[in-house]
Order: sequence, then C-alpha cells, then structure tokens
Amino acid sequence: MDLTEKMLERQEIFDGHIIKVHLDKVSLPNGETAFREIVDHPGGVGILAMDEHNCVPMVTQYRYAFGRNVLEIPAGKREEGEDPFVTAMRELKEEVGAVAEEWIPMGKLLASPGCYNETLYLYLARGLTFGDVHPDEDEFLEMQRIPFGELVHRCMDGEIEDAKTVAAVLKAKVLLDL
Repeated sequence: MDLTEKMLERQEIFDGHIIKVHLDKVSLPNGETAFREIVDHPGGVGILAMDEHNCVPMVTQYRYAFGRNVLEIPAGKREEGEDPFVTAMRELKEEVGAVAEEWIPMGKLLASPGCYNETLYLYLARGLTFGDVHPDEDEFLEMQRIPFGELVHRCMDGEIEDAKTVAAVLKAKVLLDL
C-alpha cells in the first residue's frame, strides 16, 4: 500500500528566526483530504562528550517553553547548509569549552515527526581538552561533569527527560558496553 500523502496547497503561517510554520492541504492514500501543520527547522546536533574518567560534561539551561531548567548534553542548531559535524565541533567548544580528538557518529533522530521536520545528529566525542566556553549571547548555561553510569540511571529513572540526551546516553551505553 502506498502511504504517501501529496501536498495540494500550502499556506505560509509564520517565518521566524529559527522556524517556519506552514499549513498544508494534503491528499490522503484513500483519496480524502486533510490538513498538516508543519514546523520547518534547520536541524541540530547533540554531543555526548566523555572525559578520561567516563564523566560527561552536561549543561543545565532554562527552557522557556517548559518554564524550567533542563539538564542536557551540549547541543545546537545547524546553520543553513552546514555539515552536522561542523556544528557538533562548534557547539561542544561553545557550550562546554571542549575540543575532542575522537568523534563517533551515533546516528540521527526525528525529534517529533508528526509536525516537526527537525533532524538531530548525535555524536560521541572522546579525548577531550577543555578551554574557555563561548555560549551564544542569549544562552545562559551551567556546566557540570556527571559520571556516565549515573547518567544512564537518571535516564532510566525518568529524571532526565530531554529526548536527545536520553537517546545519546542509551546509544553510547550500547556502543561502549559500559
């Protein structure tokens, strides 16, 4: 069965600094029509960096959409056309001041495929050297290093809720067999 939905009409709703929103009228596989609200996003990266003691630099930042602080791996938005690996190197340096000798791609995630077209690329970074942090001017972060085993437990207990962080921690757990 062909499950493809075909766009019939598009209405641009919002064109912001990061996202664009449009409403599409689509033809369904059964011939009926429906509407799809879509958020266009340039995509991003998440980096699980691990030091020589198997500790992970994590950032806490206030997430306005949820009205609270969230503990996350370093991450960031891709610039238009930017290679995800270039984004990952930049974000690790900006957010936790680290440069990595070894990079292992851990795949990509579809953040919320029902309405959001963002693709998140995950990386494992090791062989870290730390220097100064350089967060964006509107970015306020607290960094802490957390033992990897503790992160696994905090993900499994539901204490860490950020999807990219949970996915990266559990992928690294399987990849490294720690």
